[in-house]
Amino acid sequence: MKYVEDYLLFLKTEKKLGDNTINSYMLDLEDFFKAFNGSIESCTKKDILAYISSINGLEVSTVNRHISSLKSFFNYLVDESIIKVSPMEEVSSLKSPKKLPKYLSISEVNKLLDIPLNSEFDYRNKAMLELMYATGLRVSELVSIEYSNIDFENSIIRINGKGKKERIIPLGEVASYYLKVYLSDYRSKLLKRNTYNQVFLNNHGKPITRQGFNYILENIRELTGIEKEITPHVLRHSFATHLLEGGADIRSIQEMLGHENISTTNIYTEVVNDVLRSNYEMYHNRSHKE
Repeated sequence: MKYVEDYLLFLKTEKKLGDNTINSYMLDLEDFFKAFNGSIESCTKKDILAYISSINGLEVSTVNRHISSLKSFFNYLVDESIIKVSPMEEVSSLKSPKKLPKYLSISEVNKLLDIPLNSEFDYRNKAMLELMYATGLRVSELVSIEYSNIDFENSIIRINGKGKKERIIPLGEVASYYLKVYLSDYRSKLLKRNTYNQVFLNNHGKPITRQGFNYILENIRELTGIEKEITPHVLRHSFATHLLEGGADIRSIQEMLGHENISTTNIYTEVVNDVLRSNYEMYHNRSHKE
């Protein structure tokens, strides 16, 4: 089709686009004109929507690429006075579905936390993991914790989070116990002759780094045989999701996570609703019509 050929030449000579990009536009337009048999001048928004509907089974990003290609093509036709109004004028890209946070089941968390305790490194790792799951800390917050942040008497931990905003998080009995054991019996073995205030130290007696914690976490995942990818954020997501499943107030979870906006925390309600829906469909005897 001459209009398409002229447009592709325009992309090459005027827009200076690369061959791969131009080829992508060409394939998208070819796909459209296989579905649309009318003339360029007669193409309407209805025709466009019918085409989008026909490719709706593709990935959202792929559909949006087709929409973008068509918008660019029809805008070119308007600029060249070939058509007066683009049929794409009120056509919007599709919204990408929200990616729900990945999290561990309670049984997976228990499996992860059930590590053998044979050395000072094991007790350090146990204390870190229990603390991460008990508080939902970011890994950057975990490795920055000092003695002064921990208040065993009131069972709380004070965290300086993003924007240097302090928040207070309850410290559960299990995390508190293993933290005390590590601090009283094993940290000094790691500290050696150093004088760092950070609670968690590496085998050189220096504060553990984010990369160091990630390495430890991956080793423990392999040791426990959990197949899911586990990152510090997966532990944080697990903390929030399990609290919500247990009936915790969303505002309290927001405060503990240190989220500025409640909408960031609300994503966990979608996770829980997703779980409830799948459980309903799996176990309710009238969830499906025969």
